[in-house]
Amino acid sequence: MTLWNGELPFYPQPRHAPGYSVPLLIVILVFLALAASFLLILPGIRGHSRWFWLVRVLLSLFIGAEIVAVHFSAQWSVGGMNTNTSYKAFSAARVSAHVGLHVGLGGINITLTGTPVQQLNETIDYNEHFNWRLGENYAEEYSEALEKGLPDPVLYLAEKFTPSSPCGLYRQYRLAGHYASATLWVAFCFWLLSNALLSMPVPLYGGLALMTTGTFTLFSIFAFASISRVPLCPLRLGSSTLVTHYGAAFWVTLATGILCLLLGVAVVSLHYSRPSALRTFLDGSVKDCGSQAKRNLSLILNNPLHKQFGALDLTTSTNL
Repeated sequence: MTLWNGELPFYPQPRHAPGYSVPLLIVILVFLALAASFLLILPGIRGHSRWFWLVRVLLSLFIGAEIVAVHFSAQWSVGGMNTNTSYKAFSAARVSAHVGLHVGLGGINITLTGTPVQQLNETIDYNEHFNWRLGENYAEEYSEALEKGLPDPVLYLAEKFTPSSPCGLYRQYRLAGHYASATLWVAFCFWLLSNALLSMPVPLYGGLALMTTGTFTLFSIFAFASISRVPLCPLRLGSSTLVTHYGAAFWVTLATGILCLLLGVAVVSLHYSRPSALRTFLDGSVKDCGSQAKRNLSLILNNPLHKQFGALDLTTSTNL
């Protein structure tokens, strides 16, 4: 940010994109490292089981990464608009800017980007995050924002989510985030359990654990959707009204829950209808090794030279 009337900028801390927090990037990098490690050992798997393990492991890693990553995403409910609004308190100056609101399970991101960015001899590019996770004090963070002297649009939206606001957005979204986060962590535990059970000769319980993973994932969607669908007070900036809608994290979580349910139902159905086929599918690598060993054995037994030399009866006589 540039200087303003010869004074130091009042926005010293680094800014991050609203959709990508540091914990989110760490989660993505960890699961990408696991996927890369598996791809390195993939050429050592022989036969058709190589493609079976590729799909199985990568699909499982995607489900686990998605369940963990959405906890730190600010894309559950999003909204944005272009408006001409007042810039600072006790000033008649107005700016043309794009205002964005990004709601996650643990807080909100408010962005303000000038159009153009350079206006009023200043770079208008703000990104503020306010937390309501357990152990965080939203009201204290809002007070710090007031002390910084942040622009009016940012303070206006942040004030709507304070505990003392008559809009009730704080209680509404905070409860939605807590319930959704709790059910997602339960889903993650059942995802770990399903991976362990599907690696053992108990596919039925692995399928049931996978169905439970999908069920709790969908519970998080229903919790967030039911609470956040309460009528909101209007968010007006200038002559425009900011309207929110479900973001990418919401829809990806919904798709993951449905995928887990379908996979779990498929495993349970095959267990009762085609148990041998399910066992062959889950133990593809063992079957491939067994069939390879049988083929090698058959080549030895069917070798005519092997039979010929095997039938020879060698006798040794000594004449004195």
